[in-house]
Amino acid sequence: MSSVPYVRAPFHTPTPPFAGRRWSSRVYPGDLAQTSWVRSDLAADLHRLAGLPAETSENMVLCASEMFANAVDHSRSGQDPDGRVIRTLHMPTASTVQVAVVDDGTRTDADASARPEIPEHTLEEWAQAERGRGLLLIHHLADRWGTRAVLDFPFCDALGTVTWAEFSLPELTQ
Repeated sequence: MSSVPYVRAPFHTPTPPFAGRRWSSRVYPGDLAQTSWVRSDLAADLHRLAGLPAETSENMVLCASEMFANAVDHSRSGQDPDGRVIRTLHMPTASTVQVAVVDDGTRTDADASARPEIPEHTLEEWAQAERGRGLLLIHHLADRWGTRAVLDFPFCDALGTVTWAEFSLPELTQ
């Protein structure tokens, strides 16, 4: 037995970014208690991207946890006992990373046409608000963000919503 401490190598060696790169999708139960898993899994996946600044990684993790919480709070993902939320991660270009959350669709007690949007509030109302700041946070941290239906087909709006946030990468020196 050696007296020299053994340093574990990371499970995956970080690799440079490239357009079209995709990580495995992750599926979580629609329960807010899963938020810590969403955060730690995304942080681990982002660790595999060489040269990603810590601040960008932290912003992505925060935005993903907000998107997950919204999916659980406002869709069937959190209403149904077997509800689920899917998290995806990919690079549309070599200089952008996109994280997305897919929910199970509109709650049975909600308007079927409801899409995630930032509420209209005054500064005073925002200061007093106890909830509802998640999308505003995403709006300020991400370079771009948006929502779309899972299926872009008439009468399929209630099947699920994809909420995504895109982050630019700095030019990496090789």
